[in-house]
Amino acid sequence: MSEGGRSRGGGVLAQLVKFAAVGGIGLIVDVGVFNLMLMHHSRSSEWPMIAKTASTLCAIAANWIGSRWWTFRERRRADAAREALEFLVASLLGSAVALACLAVSHYMLGLTSPLADNVSANVVGLFAGSALRFAAYRWWVFAERPQRAPAQSATTAKVTTTVAPTP
Repeated sequence: MSEGGRSRGGGVLAQLVKFAAVGGIGLIVDVGVFNLMLMHHSRSSEWPMIAKTASTLCAIAANWIGSRWWTFRERRRADAAREALEFLVASLLGSAVALACLAVSHYMLGLTSPLADNVSANVVGLFAGSALRFAAYRWWVFAERPQRAPAQSATTAKVTTTVAPTP
């Protein structure tokens, strides 16, 4: 903790604002890549799923860069590969929340209109998934970690002194 009880890296509110801005950029990347891929490729029945998978992965990458270098920059780790893997897992869990909201609304509640699908997936699901992602990023991926002391030598140096006989 630093001055005023705020954690290193700014308060939660500041991080939420940055998180929302980075997420907005990720949304633009997601929608943009998805639509570009749909415009430039064949209209096979599998293509929208392929395009959505690719656009989601591009958005996750953009969000990781924004989170690492801006939202949580004071908390980023030296081990970027592990951080990226944890970020991917947290992002996929957040995406699963949106899919679960859509599945409940569409299949269990029978709300099958395009409006109902959009509200459940892109409003309720996006909000709930974003809350889960923010919590996972802040308290797991970019969590404050105690500073490690320099590695101690496994052996201690043996100090010997010899005393010369006095005449």
